[in-house]
Amino acid sequence: MDMFAYRIVPVVVIQDAEDAEPLGRALVAGGLPVAEVTFRTDAAAESIAIMSEIEGLRVGAGTVVTPAQVEFAVEAGAEFIVSPGLRSDVVREAQMAGKPVIPGAVTPTEIMNALAMGLETVKFFPANVLGGPSAIKALAAPFTTVRFVPTGGVSPANLKEYLSLKCVPAVGGSWMVPPGLIAARDFTAITALCHEAVELAISC
Repeated sequence: MDMFAYRIVPVVVIQDAEDAEPLGRALVAGGLPVAEVTFRTDAAAESIAIMSEIEGLRVGAGTVVTPAQVEFAVEAGAEFIVSPGLRSDVVREAQMAGKPVIPGAVTPTEIMNALAMGLETVKFFPANVLGGPSAIKALAAPFTTVRFVPTGGVSPANLKEYLSLKCVPAVGGSWMVPPGLIAARDFTAITALCHEAVELAISC
């Protein structure tokens, strides 16, 4: 399955690994079977391991900032690696493991460095702070082969603005997996939000 097939990659923060399985099943039930589990908590690696066992769910690791975290993520079963910035050692570690890696790159210099590493898909983060769709459109003009995955401040209100850009294969977002609902273990509500997100993406 293409991680961008649904044009939205849920960015998930899991505080308790016990929530990983029901959350993963909620994503699948909601028609959005992909998750970027961020390394912002101690539960990340264990959560990835649990979710990677769920049939039909593609799980990756996000907020990966060191080569060691790449190793932990891959060992846990992560299928792809996402980093908020561009570090050559992080990219190399993921490439050596044979995993797709999407580093953050938001300036011409960073994008050129990513291209030099053999990458053509980068994360544009934080998208809302760095100019949003207009900034991505401007960067895409000289970098015609680059695909941008905007994350940070993406919401139903501006989703169409991003997805209308040909250089944007998908966005990263957390509105369908809000921490409050995960903490409350309201996975039925998360399933409903995923359904709504998929329908909205299809209409864009």
